[in-house]
Amino acid sequence: GATLFPQPLGMAATWNPQLMLETSRIAAAETRAADVAWNFSPVLDIGRQPLWPRLYETFGEDPYLATVMGAATVRGYQGTDPSKPTAVAATLKHYVGYSFPTSGHDRTPALIPEITMREYFLPTFAAGVKAGALSVMVNSGEVNGIPGHVNKYLLTDVLRGELGFDGVIDSDWEDIRKLVNIHHAAATEKEATRLAVLAGIDMSMVPSDYSFSDLLVQLVNERAVPTSRIDDAVTRILTMKARLGLFDDARGGSKAGTQIGSAASRAKALEAARESIVLLKNADGVLPLARTARLLVTGPTADSQPSLNNGWTLTWQGDRDAAYPKDRPTVRGAIAARAANVTYVPGAAYDKELDVAAAAAAARQADVVVLCLGEKSYAETPGNIDDLALPDAQLRLARAILAAGKPVVLVLVEGRPRIIQPIADAAKAIVLGLNPGLEGGTAIADVLFGDVNPGGKLPMTYPRAPNALLTYDHKAFEEQDTSFGLTAFRPQFEFGFGLSYTTFAYSGLEVTPPSPQFGQPVGVSVTVKNTGGRAGTEVVQLFVADRVASVTPAVKRLKRFQKVMLAPGESRTLEFRLTRSDFSF
Repeated sequence: GATLFPQPLGMAATWNPQLMLETSRIAAAETRAADVAWNFSPVLDIGRQPLWPRLYETFGEDPYLATVMGAATVRGYQGTDPSKPTAVAATLKHYVGYSFPTSGHDRTPALIPEITMREYFLPTFAAGVKAGALSVMVNSGEVNGIPGHVNKYLLTDVLRGELGFDGVIDSDWEDIRKLVNIHHAAATEKEATRLAVLAGIDMSMVPSDYSFSDLLVQLVNERAVPTSRIDDAVTRILTMKARLGLFDDARGGSKAGTQIGSAASRAKALEAARESIVLLKNADGVLPLARTARLLVTGPTADSQPSLNNGWTLTWQGDRDAAYPKDRPTVRGAIAARAANVTYVPGAAYDKELDVAAAAAAARQADVVVLCLGEKSYAETPGNIDDLALPDAQLRLARAILAAGKPVVLVLVEGRPRIIQPIADAAKAIVLGLNPGLEGGTAIADVLFGDVNPGGKLPMTYPRAPNALLTYDHKAFEEQDTSFGLTAFRPQFEFGFGLSYTTFAYSGLEVTPPSPQFGQPVGVSVTVKNTGGRAGTEVVQLFVADRVASVTPAVKRLKRFQKVMLAPGESRTLEFRLTRSDFSF
């Protein structure tokens, strides 16, 4: 009965840190109500490798957006007093570089230069530490040939020394043992334990397995690990428990009277799901749909709660359809609740054709087709893929539907950007749902029928081709094409993009002072106006770029944003302040 919000990538698409704070408070209260005081969240890995099967657990590719959303999550979980029976300890994970494996496969090696590490991968963790997070979980993979669990430089010198983290550093699942049988960085589990503890690990995550403790006793008795290191780890663990109030009342959460899955919490989940939906295309005003239209709903994600929620939902893989509550509609169910003439034909499973011919025949009888493609649910290694292209079965279904000649609204329910280039031009409209949670079917239908004006923006670059994986903040010379021009960066949709059923215009951009001195704060103001016929939200995004720098600069970097709701004809002037650190590297 717990409240299920959009996955973090979907929350990032809201560009709404206040909403992130509010949803995190609800998640914390419901977790603590089960007397669970420690939450292994948020994932502060930066999602810059689209193949990675945990991309949907991140806040996207940009360090600033992820920093703002991640810090809001920590504050929502812990509040101002983590001992309250509605708060939980936050865990910043997976420190650090876990999300950038060269192969794209989970728990595999990453190669990250020092400047890239500091520019892109450390800032989110620095912000989480500053927000007061009580614990950190370590990268299961390795960076530059050194497994995360024995990387003393990153764990002790940087995390503790530079970032000032004074909480608990926890291993990921069995990752000390994996130093032996996966990484081959230690010959025995005893040696792996010694290396990990001396590198900075305080606790081993293997419930009911006491080998970590037993081996530490031996190592201390052999003077291979100093007693002071044990005292340090124990002090940190006990301090976290004290700050959570566990020594006063370990069962305080279940006594707090928190109502799990309350109507108010469900309403907030629906609000979050609605704000996470991104309208990517709307040719000829095919959306909103008319409730009187003859609609065909087809595709593997049309009638799937696991797809709407993805991994870590109710079960590890989130794939047990029978476990989901029956009173939350899928996309198909939510559409059927709004329109009188709806036909449903599955057409295809995720990677298998079912009744493509029947779906195509039904398309010819429809006024509009809602084609729902994307991914099944997955978590960690079972979600590994080698190609971002949609499975052939889905593309064959799409081509058959498009050949019917009726307007097609493509709805994508997915945890990472699967390539849609072969069908994107032919679709009249494209709606990205990501993984919007239990209320996601309702939210998608709300957008399709115009009950909600979409305002989500992409938290990642949506690639056009499987190997065209440049992020928005690439280097200028990475745009070089085969004719030596600069036209090679052609994503399907750019970072920060998202349409609305209304229109907006910008004017009056001012920078003060016009020629700032070195280190001087800079003010930026701009006026945004709703020039359309209905109320809508716009995310005003402020980017900066160096024309010349001692380290080759990115073409642009996000430094501020603000989400505003504007009535038709309404204008608002927004002001931003940039400091020296916003221009530094």
